[in-house]
Amino acid sequence: MASTASGLTRRRGAGHAENEDGSRVSSPVPKRNEESRGPETSYEDSENGHKIAFDPRDISENEERSKQPKLTLMEEVVLMGLKDKQGYLSFWNDNISYALRGCIVIELALRGRISMQKDSSRRRFPLPDRVIEVIDDTLTGEVLLDEALKMMKSSEAMSVSSWIDLMSGETWNLMKIGYQLKQVRERLMKGLVDKGILRTEKRNFLLFDMATHPVADGGAKDEIRRRVRSVLTQRTIVLPANQFLPEDAEFRYLRTVVMVCAAYAANVLENGLSSLGHEARERAFAQVDELLAEYSQWPFVRRAGGSQGIGANLAQATSDEVNNAKDKELQLEVVAACLNVFTRLDSLL
Repeated sequence: MASTASGLTRRRGAGHAENEDGSRVSSPVPKRNEESRGPETSYEDSENGHKIAFDPRDISENEERSKQPKLTLMEEVVLMGLKDKQGYLSFWNDNISYALRGCIVIELALRGRISMQKDSSRRRFPLPDRVIEVIDDTLTGEVLLDEALKMMKSSEAMSVSSWIDLMSGETWNLMKIGYQLKQVRERLMKGLVDKGILRTEKRNFLLFDMATHPVADGGAKDEIRRRVRSVLTQRTIVLPANQFLPEDAEFRYLRTVVMVCAAYAANVLENGLSSLGHEARERAFAQVDELLAEYSQWPFVRRAGGSQGIGANLAQATSDEVNNAKDKELQLEVVAACLNVFTRLDSLL
């Protein structure tokens, strides 16, 4: 089945036709527009004098990937909700599937692939009802992100809440049922296996066998828990640089706030607070309530540590990140819109 959207349209052999006398002639080869041609193969000299071919696009992709955290927002939320030894998520959690689709939209916005449409009239609509568009269709290397990006690129423009609904399968429109992203949790866990965070085992559940994914490298989950506790319990938030949050990663503080809010919306945040006492957990949940209310608006609301004096430096840190990315305000508006959807998640399901 040919598909122009897939990009796999190049023929594998030269086409031929026959004249009336039976002789064969080559089919005309369409001329390519020089401006539309991709980067040419480049060469560099090796130590032994041979030339080494490379594609410049690979270098730019590796540079971008080196600045991204090792785990996506979706993977961090799944990892937080995962039972370490059993290797599966709670069967009774309805919120996590919807929250993960919201994280896909957020991740695409933070990576500069999508933004709100630049239309001044959009402010007449609530944040979740504002239309988003693809501004860069370069693939990210993350399968789920690239699948969603291709759908958005080939589809008509739709709002933030519409995309989250469609990817979650929460729609009665049979014409758009194909937009549903299926088996997201399982695919995310298999991605974590590929990254060395989880491993795969088989467990017997009475009537059937099921693949489970226990934690193989506990360092990743410990790092997530430390960030969660820092944001929700510390007066001054410090985020040390590591492979899960590189020093030159963009929006380091905002990313962490979004991860905490997404975990809260997905009903898995308590797993990141298991080491706290009852009263400390209650204060942490009150704190994330405030964060979700403040960062689900655009522009983000400035505060001075909230009602409990926690995270007194957070407002300044996120404000600095926003001010350093003035050209990306339409992308951050998408982030706020997704968090706005999270605030009413229980009423949507």
